[in-house]
Amino acid sequence: MAEEKHYRSIVKAISWRVTGTVDTIVISWLITREVKLALSIGFVEVFTKIFLYYVHERLWTRISFGRIKAKEDFDI
Repeated sequence: MAEEKHYRSIVKAISWRVTGTVDTIVISWLITREVKLALSIGFVEVFTKIFLYYVHERLWTRISFGRIKAKEDFDI
C-alpha cells in the first residue's frame, strides 16, 4: 500500500478547509445577518481547522483499522 506524503495531507487539508470555511461563513451570515461577523468567524476557524485536520489525517495514516493488507509478491 502506498503511504501518503506529508505535502499531500497539507494540500488536502487546505482544499477541504476552503470548502468548510465558505460553509461556515454562509451559516454564520444566515444566523447573524452580519457579513463582517460571518467573515471574522470564517477567518478564525480556517486556521484552527487546517491544523486540526492535518493532525487528524496524520494520525489516521498510523491506524490499520479498515485497511486490507496488500498481498506480497513472491519471485521464484
